[in-house]
Amino acid sequence: MRGGSSEALRAVDEEASTVELLSLGSLFFEPVWVFYRAQTAEKLNADATLTQLSDLRALKVDLGAPGSGIPNVMAKLLNANGVDVNTLQRSYQELTPGVMALMAGEIDALVTASAPETPMIRMLLHAPGVKLLEFPQAEAYARQMPFLSAVRLPRGIADLAANVPANDVPLVATTTMLVAREGTHPALQQLFVHAARKIHGAAGWLAPANQFPSAQQTQFALSSEAERYYRNGPPLLQRHLPFWLANLVDRMWVVGFSIIAILIPLSRLVPPLYTFRVRSRVFRWYRHLRNIEDALENGSAKPADLLNELNELDAKTAHVAVPLAFTDELYALRSYIQLVRERLQQKIVQPRDA
Repeated sequence: MRGGSSEALRAVDEEASTVELLSLGSLFFEPVWVFYRAQTAEKLNADATLTQLSDLRALKVDLGAPGSGIPNVMAKLLNANGVDVNTLQRSYQELTPGVMALMAGEIDALVTASAPETPMIRMLLHAPGVKLLEFPQAEAYARQMPFLSAVRLPRGIADLAANVPANDVPLVATTTMLVAREGTHPALQQLFVHAARKIHGAAGWLAPANQFPSAQQTQFALSSEAERYYRNGPPLLQRHLPFWLANLVDRMWVVGFSIIAILIPLSRLVPPLYTFRVRSRVFRWYRHLRNIEDALENGSAKPADLLNELNELDAKTAHVAVPLAFTDELYALRSYIQLVRERLQQKIVQPRDA
């Protein structure tokens, strides 16, 4: 998104729109280029040179394609110079048809905002009879309009051999931003910023190396992922691992920490719980054994009947399975069953002896 065009975006059914945008950083400068025909300028002054934007009042001007953001930016610049855009003889064309119209003399001036390295800008800088409007008040524009920056097109940058341009040219430039929907996955945001660093990090006509992408001049709230990237650089893992693996590890450490925080208390709780569950397989039979002993002591049941009940209990415990470490508990139970059996057998034998 071009800087200065965000108001146009917000104006599109703002009340019904629920789309929230975040900035992932600014990518590069796009100067506001105002090219005009020298032949037309001769009619205005002897130098055949336009010195300020108000000179466009008497000219046929193409302000760029609707929706590109250029007309919106230019309207603000003209307004700052006391010119109502509606009073201009204006047209709105794409860059290529606009350049053709300028070269054919159908229009007097062409306004566009584009990276200086683009072929059309190079061609216009070399075109005979076409001049570039300078912005000697560039610093003032930048102070009054935060979406603008004062830049300088170095002498000879377009063509050293032909010395194009012939002198340093002060310009104002918008900053193109990379924006994303608020709900864009953090991993994708991080990947976009990383790709932007590779693509736009080199030196250009207007910016030194590593100036872009940048967290400055973004106009929207900066994404937390982008802010972390600009502050710390690429995450450590991404410097040594493939992106998918580094991002997975980076996202999973929070989950891993949570799991560890849960496992530490569980590691103390689970062993006693496991021991209780295993021993309960054995200990629950002691209730039946105790009931048999109580009936034997108080004579509430016949010893023979109790012996049959004890044999059934013994048969059931023979099928109880416990881990090897707990077999002593099972053998102790069966030993107690045998002791009670012997007592019952003695009770059965004693009346016969009498």
